[in-house]
Amino acid sequence: MLETYKIAISGQVQGVGFRPFVYSLATAFSLKGTVSNNEEGVVIYVSGLNDSIRQFYHKLVQFPPPVARIKDSSISPIDFQTFDNFKIIPSPKTGQLNLPLTPDFAICEDCKKDIENSENPKFNYAFTTCVNCGPRWAITQTFPFERNHTSINEFPMCEECEKEYTSPIDRRFHSQTNTCSNCGIELFLITSEGKIIETSEENLFKIVADLLYEGSIIAIKNTSGYLLCCNAENRDVIQKLRAKKNRPKKPFAVLFPSMELLKNELKLTSNQIKSLTSSESPINIISSKNYKGNIVLNEVAPNLNQLGVMLPYTGILQLLANELNFPIIATSGNIHGSPIISENINALEKLNNVADYFLQHNLQIMHPQDDSVVKFSIKFYQAVFFRRSRGYAPNYLNININLDEKIMAMGADLKSTIAFYPNSHLYVSQYIGNLENFDVYNRFTSEVNSFINIFEQQPEVILIDKHPLYHSSQFGKELAKKTNSKLIEIQHHKAHFAAILGEHNLFNEKVLGVVFDGTGFGDDAQIWGGEFFNYEDSKIERINHFAYFDWLLGDKMAKEPRLSLFSLASEEMIEILEQKFTSNELKNYQYLKKNNQLKTSSVGRLFDAVASILNITDFNSYEGEAAILLENLVTEYDLKECKSYLNSIETEISSKEIIKNIAIDFKNGVLTETIVVNFLFTLANFILKYAKNNYYQHIALSGGVFQNTTLVDMLIELAPKEIKLYFHKDLSPNDENCSFGQLMYYMKIKNYELQNLQTRTNS
Repeated sequence: MLETYKIAISGQVQGVGFRPFVYSLATAFSLKGTVSNNEEGVVIYVSGLNDSIRQFYHKLVQFPPPVARIKDSSISPIDFQTFDNFKIIPSPKTGQLNLPLTPDFAICEDCKKDIENSENPKFNYAFTTCVNCGPRWAITQTFPFERNHTSINEFPMCEECEKEYTSPIDRRFHSQTNTCSNCGIELFLITSEGKIIETSEENLFKIVADLLYEGSIIAIKNTSGYLLCCNAENRDVIQKLRAKKNRPKKPFAVLFPSMELLKNELKLTSNQIKSLTSSESPINIISSKNYKGNIVLNEVAPNLNQLGVMLPYTGILQLLANELNFPIIATSGNIHGSPIISENINALEKLNNVADYFLQHNLQIMHPQDDSVVKFSIKFYQAVFFRRSRGYAPNYLNININLDEKIMAMGADLKSTIAFYPNSHLYVSQYIGNLENFDVYNRFTSEVNSFINIFEQQPEVILIDKHPLYHSSQFGKELAKKTNSKLIEIQHHKAHFAAILGEHNLFNEKVLGVVFDGTGFGDDAQIWGGEFFNYEDSKIERINHFAYFDWLLGDKMAKEPRLSLFSLASEEMIEILEQKFTSNELKNYQYLKKNNQLKTSSVGRLFDAVASILNITDFNSYEGEAAILLENLVTEYDLKECKSYLNSIETEISSKEIIKNIAIDFKNGVLTETIVVNFLFTLANFILKYAKNNYYQHIALSGGVFQNTTLVDMLIELAPKEIKLYFHKDLSPNDENCSFGQLMYYMKIKNYELQNLQTRTNS
């Protein structure tokens, strides 16, 4: 007996080849009906034998397309309908969006072969994509994900592309981003004055490769924004790029033209290989200690024994890589501190004094994104996000939420992101940047408005950081007033803790929260950053923290590690301070310290002080430099030989005691690497002993300090079997997770906890 069923699929199912997959599967089972996208995912109406439909449904949800992520599915019988065949039908917009958005996907192996095959119509075409790869979020204007809802709609398909698009046996069947050189996006190479040099597909990338080899800096417009590129083996051009980009020491990412060359020059683990070749294709931070190639390491990553490396992840980069036999710098196309540039005119205006040439195209990028960055710890291969952006944003799929309110979280300021809960799904934006920069702030407000417009939903609740001077908080207040939304301030480190609780769904457990970072405005109006929290029965309580020390000169303290040392130094260390400060500075700073009322528990500043006392650095040229240089000194360690710089763990942890004991070791000639290992051991040992003494079985760790993969490895190695550790797995431990954490805090912490927050309704 023939029957008809309605099947609904939600999750990451648009722009991933799901409808063509359904079509092929339905045809294989001799079923008739329709499949279409809608505002909630994919909807299928299918008629046939009950047994065939059940087998079809099982295969559909158990073996979806490679980049699809099914979150929910349902099947239900409906009144019998007659269909002539099985069709993919257009997706009319009938309601508000309620499905995950689709991130960008790296070029697949099949498309790589197509652009390298002289017999293929896609040969040498830099924007070759299929249902399994290509830009998605970068070109999204609205949803459902249909061609006419993206910026690629400006390029009508030619007859050949239309044939691919309508052929059920073609890999580009219903591929919304399908174009070719006859109908698609145009590339052109120009000088910094705007003069066109080359447009021919046949010669373009060979010319670019030759220019890079000869020492030119080229701004390449990729599908998610501009990259500034130069020869990674040319010391002079890298120094020139550093000077022009205003980036004196922060390491550059390196693009290797092939996995073969990368493996020849660097030792890779299976985790790194899998990550580098995944559909997300993030930058991986890899040890360069046994580097075998010709990259000028100290110019690319000054004073570091690690490299951020990536492989070509778009057709543009792949075609360029095919002409290269050397690695190139591929860093964000901007002036240091500004957002990544995506518009041609803007690029010429802002980068014409940086780049010698521009490789541009005429596809509009709607959501510019930096490359994502990940690092695996050496001993236990724990993945740590340094930046979550292209390939991952803007979805967050691993949580179920059931609330009626529309909630927007504004996050923090230094590593800004936005989180939005406008329907039954949660969205976390790509990394945006430091809102102190005017252009970054404009990008931030633009993304907020874009989220509101795409989902056609105004927030009813706006969550902001408690810091009164955060730009994200000030904008949140303005938006709350404009939209008549409830406004709630959430303490910075409680947001961090709630983020890690949310990632691992620990809301039914008793959990010790350890949040170590640089700064955060505390509930007592002091600067927190070394916090221990208890979570139990839907409430968070601060139960311990690093002993307070003087917070001096605001943001200047984060830029000058010597100031953190000055704040923590005992009187016996005056000789050390005299080497780092002039007599006038010492006199003025001692006066400030004597009259200072603002205190901090910051572990980030403790790392700075350790870097200063060990003469590693007294000044940071980029955020977190001191901490990165500290970890960089560690080559290996044996926990059996480690010692703690704390005499007791019964009370709050003293940064001053740690610095005092480090000073003694340093004076006595203990190796710097040994001191750094002992310092990290001190932190790990304290965390675990404190947890054990207070009967915790779960420890959740967040904050930028936990980007230190040596500390992460130590914790894993030291942890007894009865204690389980939780690290961030889908988000970065740094302030990027604060927007997500604010949402988790609001959604999961009970009302009487919220009474401690400042709440008000704006009208």
